[in-house]
Amino acid sequence: MKELNESLPSTFTTEVSRAHGVHPRDLYAWRDQGRIVELSRGVFRRADAPPASYPDMIAVAHRAPRAIVCCISAAVIHDLTDEMLASVQIAVPKRSHTPVIAYPPVTVFRFDEATFELGLTSFEAGPGEPVRIYDAARTVVDLMRFRKRFGEPIAHTALHRYLTVPGARPALLLEYAEALGTFGPMRAALDIVSAR
Repeated sequence: MKELNESLPSTFTTEVSRAHGVHPRDLYAWRDQGRIVELSRGVFRRADAPPASYPDMIAVAHRAPRAIVCCISAAVIHDLTDEMLASVQIAVPKRSHTPVIAYPPVTVFRFDEATFELGLTSFEAGPGEPVRIYDAARTVVDLMRFRKRFGEPIAHTALHRYLTVPGARPALLLEYAEALGTFGPMRAALDIVSAR
């Protein structure tokens, strides 16, 4: 059996391991020996890798590279909510293929292509492992857009927390809200918060 290749990254796919000359038989032997952990179908993490803060999000990013962490999942990362989620929420462009991921559980949102990458940034889900995510302002606006689905309190809590962070940009919220078709509700929510 082949030794675990030091050049393999902390998290890798079956395709990446093949490119490093690893036979699937060796890959699954390593998994069975506990030398690697299978995060999702075809996505593995070295057991000797530094701990990841968000292994589920790393797994989803490898399964759906174009997807962007959104809504409540993004709000958790940006510390805009205390909600606990049973699934990773991701956005994909409307006309793209919807990823089918059994584990970890995923909720897929289809966002318009024209504004899909508006507010796109990344965060380190594990040491040296960036994952695509919407920035805090876009996350607040998305929660306002989907307030009927998630509830007004979640949207308003996220807005309040966003505004208390140094460097918060209310004008950016309105810019995003205009682009995403939720300017009226966002303006009204900002007016209520500023009147307090």
